[in-house]
Amino acid sequence: MWTPTEEEKYGVVICSFRGSVPQGLVLEIGETVQILEKCEGWYRGVSTKKPNIKGIFPANYIHLKKAIVSNRGQYETVVPLEDSVVTEVTATLQEWASLWKQLYVKHKVDLFYKLRHVMNELIDLRRQLLSGHLTQDQVREVKRHITVRLDWGNEHLGLDLVPRKDFEVVDSDQISVSDLYKMHLSSRQSVQQSTSQVDTMRPRHGETCRMPVPHHFFLSLKSFTYNTIGEDSDVFFSLYDMREGKQISERFLVRLNKNGGPRNPEKIERMCALFTDLSSKDMKRDLYIVAHVIRIGRMLLNDSKKGPAHLHYRRPYGCAVLSILDVLQSLTELKEEKDFVLKVYTCNNESEWAQIHENIIRKSSAKYSAPSASHGLIISLQLLRGDMEQIRRENPIIFNRGLAITRKLGFPDVIMPGDIRNDLYLTLEKGDFERGGKSVQKNIEVTMYVLYADGEILKDCISLGSGEPNRSSYHSFVLYHSNSPRWGEIIKLPIPIDRFRGSHLRFEFRHCSTKDKGEKKLFGFAFSPLMRDDGTTLSDDIHELYVYKCDENSTFNNHALYLGLPCCKEDYNGCPNIPSSLIFQRSTKESFSISTQLSSTKLTQNVDLLALLKWKAFPDRIMDILGRLRHVSGEEIVKFLQDILDTLFVILDENTEKYGLLVFQSLVFIINLLRDIKYFHFRPVMDTYIQKHFAGALAYKELIRCLKWYMDCSAELIRQDHIQEAMRALEYLFKFIVQSRILYSRATCGMEEEQFRSSIQELFQSIRFVLSLDSRNSETLLFTQAALLNSFPTIFDELLQMFTVQEVAEFVRGTLGSMPSTVHIGQSMDVVKLQSIARTVDSRLFSFSESRRILLPVVLHHIHLHLRQQKELLICSGILGSIFSIVKTSSLEADVIEEVEMMVESLLDVLLQTLLTIMSKSHAQEAGEYVSCLLSLLRQMCDTHYQHLLDNFQSKDELKEFLLKIFCVFRNLMKMSVFPRDWMVMRLLTSNIIVTTVQYLSSALHKNFTETDFDFKVWNSYFSLAVLFINQPSLQLEIITSAKKKKILDKYGDMRVMMAYELFSMWQNLGEHKIHFIPGMIGPFLGVTLVPQPEVRNIMIPIFHDMMDWEQRKNGNFKQVEAELIDKLDSMVSEGRGDESYRELFGLLLLEKVEQETWRETGISFVTSVTRLMERLLDYRDCMKGEETENKKIGCTVNLMNFYKSEINKEEMYIRYIHKLCDMHLQAENYTEAAFTLLLYCELLQWEDRPLREFLHYPSQTEWQRKEGLCRKIIHYFNKGKSWEFGIPLCRELACQYESLYDYQSLSWIRKMEASYYDNIMEQQRLEPEFFRVGFYGRKFPFFLRNKEYVCRGHDYERLEAFQQRMLSEFPQAIAMQHPNHPDDAILQCDAQYLQIYAVTPIPDYVDVLQMDRVPDRVKSFYRVNNVRKFRYDRPFHKGPKDKENEFKSLWIERTTLTLTHSLPGISRWFEVERRELVEVSPLENAIQVVENKNQELRALISQYQHKQVHGNINLLSMCLNGVIDAAVNGGIARYQEAFFDKDYIVKHPGDAEKITQLKELMQEQVHVLGVGLAVHEKFVHPEMRPLHKKLIDQFQMMRASLYHEFPSLDKLSPACSGSSTPRGNILASHSPMSPESIKMTHRHSPMNLMGTGRHSSSSLSSHASSEAGNMVMLGDSSMGEAPEDLYHHMQLAYPNPRYQGSVTNVSVLSSTQASPSSSSLSSTHSAPSQMITSAPSSARGSPSLPDKYRHAREMMLLLPTHRDRPSSAMYPAAILENGQLPNFQRALFQQVVGACKPCSDPNLSVAEKAVPAAPSSWSLDSGAREAQPFLSAQVGHILAPPVPPRSLLHGHYSLHFDAFHHPLGDTPPALPARTLRKSPLHPIPASPTSPQSGLDGSNSTLSGSASSGVSSLSESNFGHSSEAPPRTDTMDSMPSQAWNADEDLEPPYLPVHYSLSESAVLDSIKAQPCRSHSAPGCVIPQDPMDPPALPPKPYHPRLPALEHDEGVLLREEADRPRGLHRKASLPPGSIKEEQARMAWEHGRGEQ
Repeated sequence: MWTPTEEEKYGVVICSFRGSVPQGLVLEIGETVQILEKCEGWYRGVSTKKPNIKGIFPANYIHLKKAIVSNRGQYETVVPLEDSVVTEVTATLQEWASLWKQLYVKHKVDLFYKLRHVMNELIDLRRQLLSGHLTQDQVREVKRHITVRLDWGNEHLGLDLVPRKDFEVVDSDQISVSDLYKMHLSSRQSVQQSTSQVDTMRPRHGETCRMPVPHHFFLSLKSFTYNTIGEDSDVFFSLYDMREGKQISERFLVRLNKNGGPRNPEKIERMCALFTDLSSKDMKRDLYIVAHVIRIGRMLLNDSKKGPAHLHYRRPYGCAVLSILDVLQSLTELKEEKDFVLKVYTCNNESEWAQIHENIIRKSSAKYSAPSASHGLIISLQLLRGDMEQIRRENPIIFNRGLAITRKLGFPDVIMPGDIRNDLYLTLEKGDFERGGKSVQKNIEVTMYVLYADGEILKDCISLGSGEPNRSSYHSFVLYHSNSPRWGEIIKLPIPIDRFRGSHLRFEFRHCSTKDKGEKKLFGFAFSPLMRDDGTTLSDDIHELYVYKCDENSTFNNHALYLGLPCCKEDYNGCPNIPSSLIFQRSTKESFSISTQLSSTKLTQNVDLLALLKWKAFPDRIMDILGRLRHVSGEEIVKFLQDILDTLFVILDENTEKYGLLVFQSLVFIINLLRDIKYFHFRPVMDTYIQKHFAGALAYKELIRCLKWYMDCSAELIRQDHIQEAMRALEYLFKFIVQSRILYSRATCGMEEEQFRSSIQELFQSIRFVLSLDSRNSETLLFTQAALLNSFPTIFDELLQMFTVQEVAEFVRGTLGSMPSTVHIGQSMDVVKLQSIARTVDSRLFSFSESRRILLPVVLHHIHLHLRQQKELLICSGILGSIFSIVKTSSLEADVIEEVEMMVESLLDVLLQTLLTIMSKSHAQEAGEYVSCLLSLLRQMCDTHYQHLLDNFQSKDELKEFLLKIFCVFRNLMKMSVFPRDWMVMRLLTSNIIVTTVQYLSSALHKNFTETDFDFKVWNSYFSLAVLFINQPSLQLEIITSAKKKKILDKYGDMRVMMAYELFSMWQNLGEHKIHFIPGMIGPFLGVTLVPQPEVRNIMIPIFHDMMDWEQRKNGNFKQVEAELIDKLDSMVSEGRGDESYRELFGLLLLEKVEQETWRETGISFVTSVTRLMERLLDYRDCMKGEETENKKIGCTVNLMNFYKSEINKEEMYIRYIHKLCDMHLQAENYTEAAFTLLLYCELLQWEDRPLREFLHYPSQTEWQRKEGLCRKIIHYFNKGKSWEFGIPLCRELACQYESLYDYQSLSWIRKMEASYYDNIMEQQRLEPEFFRVGFYGRKFPFFLRNKEYVCRGHDYERLEAFQQRMLSEFPQAIAMQHPNHPDDAILQCDAQYLQIYAVTPIPDYVDVLQMDRVPDRVKSFYRVNNVRKFRYDRPFHKGPKDKENEFKSLWIERTTLTLTHSLPGISRWFEVERRELVEVSPLENAIQVVENKNQELRALISQYQHKQVHGNINLLSMCLNGVIDAAVNGGIARYQEAFFDKDYIVKHPGDAEKITQLKELMQEQVHVLGVGLAVHEKFVHPEMRPLHKKLIDQFQMMRASLYHEFPSLDKLSPACSGSSTPRGNILASHSPMSPESIKMTHRHSPMNLMGTGRHSSSSLSSHASSEAGNMVMLGDSSMGEAPEDLYHHMQLAYPNPRYQGSVTNVSVLSSTQASPSSSSLSSTHSAPSQMITSAPSSARGSPSLPDKYRHAREMMLLLPTHRDRPSSAMYPAAILENGQLPNFQRALFQQVVGACKPCSDPNLSVAEKAVPAAPSSWSLDSGAREAQPFLSAQVGHILAPPVPPRSLLHGHYSLHFDAFHHPLGDTPPALPARTLRKSPLHPIPASPTSPQSGLDGSNSTLSGSASSGVSSLSESNFGHSSEAPPRTDTMDSMPSQAWNADEDLEPPYLPVHYSLSESAVLDSIKAQPCRSHSAPGCVIPQDPMDPPALPPKPYHPRLPALEHDEGVLLREEADRPRGLHRKASLPPGSIKEEQARMAWEHGRGEQ
């Protein structure tokens, strides 16, 4: 049965409970629970963390704690009954725990470890506090330590500051705001000092300054290292003041044995002393610790003869010093003992022993020396602060070590009343003695005794130093052979006071003989009494004593014999008649000096003081004695304070008339003496005396009379020192007066009461009189008034003993009221007056409500005056703070309402004015004080106060002014952050007071300023305040911890909601005046709605509908609302405000309202537009704030920018985002994109002189100037981006402007710039970028990407693999799609991210430049990849039944063309796809394209070799020819013959006749080209390679033979010379190698491109079936199973060759295998499309390196031998199913590898479209460092660089330029059977980052890293130069190649092609043709005119791989079996150096 608990209410979980039972409550260890019910060992209750969830838990898991239960029952509250500090520690540690772990995560390791240490300390301190075993002092100390650590941790963790009083957290409700402010200040200071203040309240104004803190030095001798003394020694430590040249402390003595240990074994580890009572002033003195070492032993250390061994003398040995100033800093910081080594020096001359320490300090090194380096004292020092009690308490261990207290000589700064002391310090100064007839000087020892009057030697009255017991005699040390010894040794004589009188000192002088007997011979003595005859002690001075002769036989038993003699000169003068017959004769030539210093609290050396105390002995001298009291030292007075006071009052009673004034003055003197800080602690002695010992019952009358007389005299007297002193002594004078009156009253039963009262009244009249005097012209009077005002508040407590509170208050009011107003007194008096008022307010009198009613008006009056004049603001604020504090504590009393009313009337307005003034000057301290005062006042005000306040305004103007002031102050309060961020308690209280005040004032605002009296200013001020209030950071509860949030909500609620309701209500009250706040308040209100508080949003969003409605009513539209809302929304969302839920709520609420309106259509349109803008803004913000990549940020910005321009037409916002976008591009170094972006702004400007305002970073200037500046900047960015073609039109535009203005200087500059751009175009290298199509599918993508496809311009050297990795890293959540097919709806609508990426080929828009003959390839290269808007990619597939024998018959290509919204480059690196077109290409067209491309490549390569005449390295040509010719033997183009020349095919496809003819002509052309190639090969072939050449000739003959039946004309051809008049030849040569269709649709990464141009195949037929893998990255793994037969067939289609097996080896899965290069012909088993991203090592491609696991797999593949009989594919290793079908996953992979793009040709495309230049992949290492190429947006317009106009050539002529520097070799190119009249300059090949470089400038792309990739020539043509030269899979650099286009509309007639060397006409015409002349580089040999015929160059892709092995050997191997080779590229040594030099030069020039 569950029963409610009675006692068990609160507990702590001591073991975690998982809640594994039904209704179980999950609990973690350390949680606290509130228990409601119990049942059989189980409790039911809630965790305080989650108070809403109830559950059960085991009772034994809970440790119960006592608690206070209130409101018992269902809603009871339980508060644990424990120390509040313990509770705070617990809560704080729980809060810190999570933050502490975060520190580690954020790498704040230092703070992490510090905090851990502090947390452990807190846990330990909490444990101590809970133990209950501590004393009260210890508890206080532990709490102090706890709070220091709590505050330290809170500050370092950025948590709130906790205001405390007496270590406990204060409740802000219980104290005034002023006090709370002061507590915050003191808590802040204690945190900063890391020490807690005992009381966090600031000291009250009347409090005296603290007593000075004494310092103490703890010294411990660790060891004395010496090895030469060998005798006992005494070490004396003392403190020495070098400036004053005197010792300031007693000596500390350590006695050591000859081994250096303590002579007393008990002293081990106890050789320590505490030098006490050093003042702050002492610490600034030049102090030294001095150690004197005195040895005790023989007379001479090293001479055993001197003196017998049994006699020991005290002999000086050495001295060591340590400067305190040097070590003070380290001691202060360390706060623990620190060791020091003091080096001991010996004195060179013993006579200077007394000065040895001074000599060492002064470094007079001639006078001392170091006996050895090992002599030294090791001491430890520690500096301690505080009084002795505190030191004992804090350092008990020190005192347990037998500490020697070593006092200061003389009294400390503060003499404590109980400090009884009677020490006489005697210094043996010097002596002068006669030689006494001896040849050497004496060794003199002084022995001293203290004798009493009866001659007895006093025992233990001599102390050599602290640390050793006292003794009865003293023996000085002996100076060897010195008759004038100087000792300087201080001895302390602690003689009991009762023995002091009558005692004397006797000094005996002995000569210590060093002869054998070594006796000490007495030869004289001296003496000195301790007290003089007049009762005073020996004065503190040097006393020269007479020396009397005596000898060993002299007896001192009868001391009276010598005491009658004069002891010194002064004594002798006092008794001149001394008989000469005495037993002791004075030695007149000898003298002995001592000095004494008395430190006694009982004995005096002052005659005047003694005379006063014994005044009765001299009655006639009383006047003189009283007058001389002022000259007695303060120390003497305080020592005899009680005796002196008694004496004075006795004298006063003796004769009041005669002595009254003198006694009064003496009393004033003594009272003022006690005001001195040194004697301040004697005030309690004075107080005790007044209360208990004072007996002057009649004294009050005389004291009042004298005081009044002084005051009355103050008007006339010029010197007023004595009056001022009396004023300062007012407090104690009144104490004496009142106590005297009480004694008199007691004695007389209250007689003369009226007289007493009237005398006090009269005295107060005199006081008022003094204060009312005008002191402006009298400084002395001013000081008198100041002294009076300072002392005045101290008398209130005394008066209250005799008068009622009201009477005293009236006295005080009258006095304060008598002060002149501020205007009539000086500033210094102002301060004094206010301080007096402040102390009045702080006095006990003011705490009575009866007195406050009387005093408050006068106090407020004075404060009001000061505040009006802005004077002494800090003092005034202190007074007000005290008043509010008192009012708050007594707020239960009824009188408080009246007092608050008084303060409101007097202060509220002036407080507001003061605050406004202070805030305008930004004085934070004063502002804080006054804000707390204002808030205190407002908090005390209730309804009636507000009502009275508002009713009291005379007019609405006054009310308006008041409202404006208070609203302004509140606004400033929130704007200026008067209170620091961590003062959360203060900030919340402030907010609470403000919201309460605003609720009171809003009704007045509505009532007075709404209808006819509407006042915009007041309303605007109100709204601004409300908006600021809601937006306050301290009120944003969403960002704080749940515990803190709960606490705030429980105490104050959500104040934002309160203010929002108030704001909405006031807005509704405005009525028709709402229109005044449109659009002004839109921004502020929008800010409020963006606060993440649903309720606030619900309240405020409808206001926008209201605004729209009112503007619609007034203007017929709401344009202003629209414009302002959009503007403000942008800035606020980008600041981080708003979220998705806000966007939805905004749309929902407004649409709901708008739909009911007549203007609903425009309204809905507007709301929709704003919500769409918000979508984009939120995306933009998310991109910007996260660590998002540049791409995302740029894309987002472009999206937002376009929205501003196109959808809502906000030009200013549009321009802002243009600049943001530009900055992002610059940061990402996308200079071209940055230029295009700025161009958007530039195009908005005109060349006009219209002035423009200052905007963004632009100054105010004319439109012309701004446009010019922009143009220059854009040109600069185009230059940095190497997009000079885009910069040139702008240069021209600027030039035109400069020319029109005759600004020739600028014109010259811009023309030079333009010229330099042309040079750059021709001379500098540029990379051609890759392009990638990216699809973003799924709802998780940002709005601007969601379900869209883009084409992106890649970075330099970025291949598909690298691009995909980059995209996946930008979208880490995204999944890469494995196929190129368009995704279905399921993917588009899913909550995920899918990325679909493949490479695409650009289709240039401007083909006319590319078709021109003489345009250099560097120029064409630019137009191939710039201003491109269309891109394509291909996918091969089979249509109809497949022919197993020859699958080319059914191999089609699906070609997709993508059109973008804008051309690339533009304002972004990527643009959205606008349109897709799909076309299918037939197999025959494919064949034509393949053969055509291969022919083109062959021609280019052959031409290159002809012109370059490169000897010694023709590997490339050898391999290329081998690849085409050798493949023919094994099938080659015969496969096409079989497929398309078959009669069945011709019959079935009658429409293809023309295309078949075209294919035949191309095949014929191939034979011609091969013939010329063999001729060139023969010329250059190395003798060792002749067998290979012969083999090629043989195979060529076989190839011709195989084609003979088809084309009978072939038999006329020879390898060396061939001719043909086939018209087809010319048209093929002069037209593009591809059909227009193929241009339009070939994907530049499709195998068509990849395999053809990227590689040099030695097979004539191959790789129709290239794979889409070039475009799609494979995400499989190399461990996949073998490929099925179906795929095998596909691969055979791609490589139609009997030796196909294994040719797919290079297709790898996620780069997991290395492509095996091969030089074989079509049969090569190691061929692959070059565009496959995995087919070369990353290092070779310059793409990012792969993970090791993939690299390893790839390297393993390189090492595997290929097998002839099976396809050895890394991707599909022969897992063929019986039915020949692919498994699903393999089919999918096959789709992506093979399915997407099989090459074909389309007859429907125009000629112009065929002219697509080859563009190299950005993955290859082409043409220098590439700059980013931006997009050109549609808004920019098209900037096209002016193409170089072609030179007109004679028909049939052409010019070729092959030069490593892009220059022609000579004027006359060699003869060539021209097929086209074009100029084809070759680009230099830059050095690859990863491989050596070929010696050729460029090469045909027929050869890959090894001679063949197994891709046939047909395949090469087919896949190759359709639109680019594809990237390489080997390590070579790819170069842009030249493509040729015919004019789009004009098809030239077929021209015959001449292949004859005897075509002289051709030669002649060519020779006659002038060409630009350029010098060839050193490695290039000019062309010999008799060389074999060259072919006209076709577009090529210069890649120069080299064979690893000898060519012949390699080709022989290939003939036998395919073999993979590692690809390498080589350069002749000279070429390498030249190339490197050229690259370095070009790089330098480019940078210039």
